[in-house]
Amino acid sequence: MKVKFILIMDDVMVDDRLIDTVVLDWISDIEYDEVLKISHNWISSQNFLTQRMTGLNSVGESSLTIEPLEDF
Repeated sequence: MKVKFILIMDDVMVDDRLIDTVVLDWISDIEYDEVLKISHNWISSQNFLTQRMTGLNSVGESSLTIEPLEDF
């Protein structure tokens, strides 16, 4: 299924440089089970972003929106 992801990060420290806000959005073909896994990991891991993004040292606030573009 096609899903749109929107990631918003505030007070981002990348390679020792402070950035006010970063917004990333993308569309992906992904299985429903994978969406559930990403959602669960996002909720349960405090370091979800810093473990996955090279150079990302810290994030103040962040939100991840997952919007299905097709029916399940």
